[in-house]
Amino acid sequence: MAQYNLYEDKLRKNLELVADVASASDVTIILALKAFAYYPAFPIIAEYLKGATASSLNEALLIKNHFGKPPHVYAPVYRPHEFEEVADIAGHLTFNSLTELERYRSVWEAKGKSVGLRVNPEYSPVETDLYNPAAKDGRLGETLPNLPSTPPKGLKGLHVHTLCESTAANTATLIERVKAQFGHYLEQMEWLNLGGGHLMTKAGYDTDLLIKTLRALRARYPHLEVILEPGSAHLWQTGDLRCTVLDVIENYGQRTLMLDVSFTCHMPDTLEMPYRPQITGASTEAKDEFPYAYRLGGMSCLAGDYLDNYYFAQPVRVGDELVFEDMAHYTTVKTTMFNGVPHPDICLVDAHGEVTLRRSFGYADYESRMG
Repeated sequence: MAQYNLYEDKLRKNLELVADVASASDVTIILALKAFAYYPAFPIIAEYLKGATASSLNEALLIKNHFGKPPHVYAPVYRPHEFEEVADIAGHLTFNSLTELERYRSVWEAKGKSVGLRVNPEYSPVETDLYNPAAKDGRLGETLPNLPSTPPKGLKGLHVHTLCESTAANTATLIERVKAQFGHYLEQMEWLNLGGGHLMTKAGYDTDLLIKTLRALRARYPHLEVILEPGSAHLWQTGDLRCTVLDVIENYGQRTLMLDVSFTCHMPDTLEMPYRPQITGASTEAKDEFPYAYRLGGMSCLAGDYLDNYYFAQPVRVGDELVFEDMAHYTTVKTTMFNGVPHPDICLVDAHGEVTLRRSFGYADYESRMG
């Protein structure tokens, strides 16, 4: 039975580091639900973070109902019939464009909301176009030439998001770009949201530089609340996906392990990004100590549902378990039930190794999606 595991002790270790950075930097760090929305873990996360951010009404409702704090909300576009409800429950409310800011002005002004605008500083270290939000001709946020010389009436904040699993040096560069382009707005704002991508829990990340950079920003604009909303940082290396080899196929010398998981359904970033997840006890490269090569095949009928060769120390047989590491972030939130493939269980494992919460999926979950 395939199973996602989230390990509470590893999660708490990350959250402690994040909370220390927030305190030392005098900034607000919140959880981005687009990276992780397994709400049985929210009570743990809420011990360390001040809130969470949503990109849809459903995410906002999940935060309201299970995190217990008003959500920060930003969406690339709002659906008119949902906006009233979004505005009712949002704390900070951010628009993607000046046109939407004005379209819904009567609503957010009447509700007294703290309203922000996403801007695009046209800087990002992200090299994969699919994951780069800062293209100058892109759809996410207003570029400098579009902005009036003075902020629109009632605007309280700016939001930028251009990083993805990035370094402290990238954050420093982003801040300098924001100051250079939008400094005249920052003087009149109440808050600045620097988005996600600040991978401060990764080994080797320069947290001292991040703290120094954020403290300098706070000193330059002491009136601003500075907000970070990473997703991966909180969940980095805190979970895995365990699966079973169901069959071994060989054609013209290429051996393929057929697994009870699907890459397109359960690990889509491995095909979209793409990236090579680590497998416990295996190598992504051929080495003398890992002489046995196998392609990994998913269980859907999509022809491209596979990963190229991994290398093992000994032959892999039907019934063997494979463990994909670092599968807590951007996995369960992006899964699908394409082809009706079984969805892995989701488990929270406490510090003693006991499974304390489990979400299992069956036919009713698949059926209910269509009717």
